[in-house]
Amino acid sequence: MSQSFSQNQTRRNRQQRLWQKQWSLKTKAIVWALSISVLPVVAIGTATYKYGINLINTQIPQVGLESAISSTETEVALQRELSLLLTGMGVTAILAGAIAVFVTNRVMSRVSNVAAISNNIKKRLRPDSEFTQVFIASQDELVMLERNITLFTDLLSVLVQEKEAEADYSQLLTKITRWVRESFNEEDVLKTTSEEIRKALSIDRVTVFCFDSNYNGTFVAESVAPGLPKILGVTVSEPGFEAGYIEKYQNGSIHAIDNIHQGNLSDADIELLEQFAVKSNLVAPILKGKQLFGLLIAHQCSRLRFWQQSEIDLFSQIAMQVGFALDYANLLQQVDTKADNAQVFIEITRSIRQSLNEEDVLKTTVEEVRKALSTDRVLVYSFYPNWSGIIIAESVVPGYPKVLRSEIQDICFGQGYVEKYQSGRVVATNNIYQAGLADCHINLLESFAVKANLVAPILKDEQLFGLLIAHQCSRPRDWQQSEIDLFAQIAMQVGFALDHARLLQRIEAEGVQSQLLADTIGIIRQSLNEEDVLKTTVEEVRKALSTDRVMVYSFDANWSGTVIAESVVLTYPKVLRAEIQDPCFGQGYVEEYQSGRVLAINNIYEAGLADCHINLLESFGVKANLVAPIIKDKELFGLLIAHQCSRPRDWQQAEIDLFGQMAMQVGFALDHARLLQRIEAERMRSQLLVDIIRSIRQSLKEEDIIKTTVEEVRKALSTDRVLVYSFYANWFGIIIAESVLPGYPKVLRSKIHDPCFTQGYVEKYQSGRVVAINNIYESSLADCHINLLESFGVKANLVAPIIKDEQLFGLLIAHQCSEPRDWQQSEIDLFAQIAMQVGFTLDHARLLQAYQTAEANSDE
Repeated sequence: MSQSFSQNQTRRNRQQRLWQKQWSLKTKAIVWALSISVLPVVAIGTATYKYGINLINTQIPQVGLESAISSTETEVALQRELSLLLTGMGVTAILAGAIAVFVTNRVMSRVSNVAAISNNIKKRLRPDSEFTQVFIASQDELVMLERNITLFTDLLSVLVQEKEAEADYSQLLTKITRWVRESFNEEDVLKTTSEEIRKALSIDRVTVFCFDSNYNGTFVAESVAPGLPKILGVTVSEPGFEAGYIEKYQNGSIHAIDNIHQGNLSDADIELLEQFAVKSNLVAPILKGKQLFGLLIAHQCSRLRFWQQSEIDLFSQIAMQVGFALDYANLLQQVDTKADNAQVFIEITRSIRQSLNEEDVLKTTVEEVRKALSTDRVLVYSFYPNWSGIIIAESVVPGYPKVLRSEIQDICFGQGYVEKYQSGRVVATNNIYQAGLADCHINLLESFAVKANLVAPILKDEQLFGLLIAHQCSRPRDWQQSEIDLFAQIAMQVGFALDHARLLQRIEAEGVQSQLLADTIGIIRQSLNEEDVLKTTVEEVRKALSTDRVMVYSFDANWSGTVIAESVVLTYPKVLRAEIQDPCFGQGYVEEYQSGRVLAINNIYEAGLADCHINLLESFGVKANLVAPIIKDKELFGLLIAHQCSRPRDWQQAEIDLFGQMAMQVGFALDHARLLQRIEAERMRSQLLVDIIRSIRQSLKEEDIIKTTVEEVRKALSTDRVLVYSFYANWFGIIIAESVLPGYPKVLRSKIHDPCFTQGYVEKYQSGRVVAINNIYESSLADCHINLLESFGVKANLVAPIIKDEQLFGLLIAHQCSEPRDWQQSEIDLFAQIAMQVGFTLDHARLLQAYQTAEANSDE
């Protein structure tokens, strides 16, 4: 459209350049006016004068014969009259010329004014037009006026077409944005984007160029018309961007080139574009997480293309939307990956735990880890005392060499690596040739056909037993952080399982007691939460030892404590939930139990116990007891205690050893249960976050988003009230959304004046500060804050900022009104992530509303 107009205008401009050498319009008009007014008078006068002279010359001689005197006088008189006639004719011609010049000047002044006005308008519309310069030089106002009117007519047609195109593009942007947003992973986002833009704008090729860390890159998505070369997968090691151009793209710069040979491109760039038949191109940056992810590129190959501003704007807006969609897809992928990894970890851990000897543990480990990571080989390398070693377990896909039982001598390992792996070092090598490895290491890995590897330590009995190693043989591999974390956690669990298997093997060798311990531990290990572990422990240990009572006593911070689990025969008193204050316990006993002390008292009256101890035991009906420490997370959690109430009892050493081992296993089981519980909570939290985000994203208006948020968050956290507090310009504010349980005051639309807020709080919340208060009376709050919270019935609260358009929009607040609440870290993290997503969704809703408003206006 604009191209055709520009070509026609150029052709007219060339044709009009001849006018530069002609007279000005005013001069030509005066000449014509003088010609029209003066020439007739001069012609008539001249003809009359000649006719008179001729008459004199022919008639007077004939009369002269009759009277010479009379004819002379007559001739003189006629000549006088003719002279007067000629003079009058000249005066008349001068007056007519003067009048013509005056009238012409008046008319041409108005024409000149109109031409000047039209030319000023033309300069504003087309300041760089060659046409304007030509006619300013020629001073031909009529031609200029005629051409300007023609130009205005053409421009008006173009503007109408552009207006219609803008309306179409606005609607098109909304549709493409919706399609892109419905893609839930990066590959689908890029594929959908390139395909839909190419169709919408009738472009020959649309592709996405993705940068690596060195700003080299690869074309990772493409939609191309049939018959044209494909660029997908092409890697460009030196894109050839001019100095500073990366920063321009980072700042949102758009690059439109109508003709690649006139676009100031380097020879290398032109050669690359010609290789793929490109004649015109359009480039817009894709920003992912405020970083330059890549470029959205349009190629016109069939012809030159003069990019319209509306097309450039649409292309830029779509590139921006692609960045938003990539952020969203990345978040969903992270959440799904965490949930998947948590589930994989649980399943692998359970598989390993079901193996009751070292060989089965290692064999199960390598097989399950190889499947979970989809890698080519997983092996366990076990160390000798001199830090050489042997591969004792392997799982490898067909087609790659088997290395089981290979002995490896690594002279470098003892020189600093032992301490690092002993401390939990995990090494991820994406490409063995780019990791700075020694030649001997590279040669060793090449002999195993390794391109990338992952190494984590296995600690057995708190000593470095060996290494869990994953090999990628088919290609280098960019190990993801989630894969590295999962690998390290599994290696740690292998160590626990080896400890467990070793313990079971030793117990097995000890006969009946050992079998009993194995059975008891096996039952305890089936319990997947702390309460079940403790309940199963006291029940199974009481049966195993045939004693009257077994209980678990848990310490508080002051080394007093509570009986939190009990199994007792019916004839003796129940002490579950009894709180016991032992003033002597902290005076030396803590360190002994922390070190693993097991105390066996055959008769409480013959053990030299203090009277307070004897009185306490008598109140429980105890005659003899057995006490062993429970170590949880390497700290003294509590005591496992067995009571013999019917009579004194001579505890056997096998029973004492068994009891101590059971107490130790209870600690391991509690660690395991806590780990599984944390993983399960993380998985549930990840799924919950996905569900809440999807619920919020379905709301397309700010009011619906906020209303959905408070309702879903209150249900998710099982709290009494959730509200959104929105700020005014002076940092006072109003509660704009609320979800509250019946029975508590409703505070919707309450205006809150907090004079303390601007004194340092704004910057903290703007930076993402999240505040968790377990008890408002124990958090050093100002009296005014406590009074405000009391008026809402609040006992504990949770506050996270909502950032909209990179500014602090308000606060997402959860209230616990029934009682104080110990907010868990997983709840705090979930709350903060939801608040962040609310901000993103509000930005998204505002953008959609703007598009819809623009679309409605264009329809009108």
